[in-house]
Amino acid sequence: MKIIGHRGAKGLAPENTVAGLRKGLEHHVDELEFDLRVTKDKIPVLHHDKDLADPAGNRLAIAKHTYKELKAHKPDLATFDEILEVIGRKVPLYVEVKPEVPVKPVVTVIKKHLKKGWKPEDFRLASFSQHTLLELHEQLPQIQKVVLERWSGVRATRRARQLGTKDIIMKRRWLWWGLILMLAGSGYKLGTYTINNPRQAKRWQRFGLKSVVTDFPDRFKKSK
Repeated sequence: MKIIGHRGAKGLAPENTVAGLRKGLEHHVDELEFDLRVTKDKIPVLHHDKDLADPAGNRLAIAKHTYKELKAHKPDLATFDEILEVIGRKVPLYVEVKPEVPVKPVVTVIKKHLKKGWKPEDFRLASFSQHTLLELHEQLPQIQKVVLERWSGVRATRRARQLGTKDIIMKRRWLWWGLILMLAGSGYKLGTYTINNPRQAKRWQRFGLKSVVTDFPDRFKKSK
């Protein structure tokens, strides 16, 4: 079963940061997951929410501020380009592009690194937005797409067929052994988020679960 570090290793280090991704690597994840948003000056940055909140309580909409402005409030705010340079190709990167985020800046960064020797298999591109995934698929058809789905297996498979992918990641709360068995039997590579209990993951693995997104990769794989 594939172990995917959630936002790097959210339970062990600051999420969506260089430090967080390095912590995931320290615990030998199979993939690193992180979120992308795009700043006013079209720079993809690692951040989950639409707004950035600083220690003083200020909230800044990422889409309405430049990277320099945001960085002044969050010194460890990392760009997508920086992550590719610093983290490198140690494991595949599972990149979640948030809904309504313009995909062109993301595509530009990926294409730049493909020209520098990165391979399509170094990335997986995911989103809850089908529109976003279709745009990404049009621009980067060679890179695997992942359908993110909160609760509906029917909707997830419909979206996957439209994209020509077998990769689906569903919310843990709505999974049960029958659904896992059905999707696995239909050839889907089903994963779940966010799961921090290895025993539960192992039970579901018996029915065909292929991957888990976890805040605590140390619970799943021992550090060497």
